[in-house]
Amino acid sequence: MLVPTDMVGAQSKLMNQIDKFNTVQVSDRNIGVRKTIHDVCTVVQDMLKEVEAQEPRFISSLTEVNGRFDGLRVVSPTEFEVVLYLNQMGEFNFVDDGSMPGCAVLKLSDGRKRSMSLWVEFITASGYLSARKIRCRFQTLVAQACDKSAYRDSVKMMNDASEVKIRIREKYVVQITPAFKCNGVWPRSAAQWPSMTMSWPHPNLAAQVKMEGFDLLSKESIALQNKQSSTSMEGDAWIISLHEAENILMVGGARKKVLSMLKTIRDRHLDLQGNPVTVYILQTLMLYECEKHPREEEWEESHIGDRISGIIMQLISCLQCRRCPHYFLPNVDLFRGKTPASLDNAAKLAWRLIRELLTNSKAFENL
Repeated sequence: MLVPTDMVGAQSKLMNQIDKFNTVQVSDRNIGVRKTIHDVCTVVQDMLKEVEAQEPRFISSLTEVNGRFDGLRVVSPTEFEVVLYLNQMGEFNFVDDGSMPGCAVLKLSDGRKRSMSLWVEFITASGYLSARKIRCRFQTLVAQACDKSAYRDSVKMMNDASEVKIRIREKYVVQITPAFKCNGVWPRSAAQWPSMTMSWPHPNLAAQVKMEGFDLLSKESIALQNKQSSTSMEGDAWIISLHEAENILMVGGARKKVLSMLKTIRDRHLDLQGNPVTVYILQTLMLYECEKHPREEEWEESHIGDRISGIIMQLISCLQCRRCPHYFLPNVDLFRGKTPASLDNAAKLAWRLIRELLTNSKAFENL
C-alpha cells in the first residue's frame, strides 16, 4: 500500500519529537530518580540493619542486584515503598475466598501447633497470622532504629497510625512494608486471568507470570476501609500484590519506553492533590492497552504516539466512571478512597492533554 508523502513526513516528525522527549524529559526524570533511589536505599539499609540487630526475624532483604534494588517500588520521584520479605510461612495455609477484595489470610495448617511457628506471638486465637500485629511490632522497631541510625539527623518516623513510613531529609517519604513471597502459586481471586478469548499475552508468557506468583503485604487495605460489615479478621488480612507478575508483562516492543513516557507525563501534568492518578494506575491501563492491541507490531516505536493517546483516553473514561479495576483482581477498584473532586480535576487535565496530543502536531515539544 502506498502511503502519501505528507503522512510519511508527519510520522517522521512525530518520531523525532518522541525521541527528543525521551532524550530530555524522560532521561532527566530517570537520572533524578536513580540518584534519589541510591540515597534513599543507603539510609533504609542502615535502618533495617538496626531493626535486624534488635529482632533477627526481620532480616533486611533490600539488596542491590545488577543495579536494581530488590523489593523497591517507585511510587513517585519523592515517594517510595520498600517491601521487606520475611522468612518461614510454610506452616500456614493461604486462604483467598473472595470475601475481602484484594486480600487473603494466612491460617495455621491443621495439626500445626502455634508454639512451633517462628511468628508465634502474632497468631490470633483463631489461628490466623495477623498482618496488623506484625506491622505494629515492626513499627516499634523502625521507630527505635530511627533514633539509633547513623542518619538519625535526617530521618524521622512519620506519625501514620497504620503504616510504617519514614521521611528522609524532609523531602522523601518511604513506606516499609513487611511481606511474604508466594512463588509458584496463583491467587484464586485472579483465576479468571488470562481469558480464553484473549490473544495477549502468549500462553508461554502467561504461564511464566503465574509461576512468578505474588506477594502478601502487611498494609492497610483501602478496599476494606469504611466497609459496613467490618470484622476483626480484616485487620489480620494480607494484601495480594502482583507487582512482579505485572513487570513480566511489560516486556517486548516499546512497552517500557511507553511506560517511562507516561510516568514523565504524569509527573509533569497529572501530579495532583489527593494523588488521583498514580504511576500504578497508568501501568494498569497500559496492561489493558496491551490486550486491546495484542500484536507486537502495534508496540513498535512508530506506534508510541497512538499507544500513549489510547492509554490517556482510557484514563479519562475511568476517571469519569470513577472506577479503575485492578488488572488481575477486577473486584479491586484502584480509585477507592479518592475524592470525586480529585477525579473530576484529573479528568479535566487529562482531556487537556489528549486535545493537545490529537490536535497539535508539535504536542511532545510542549509536554
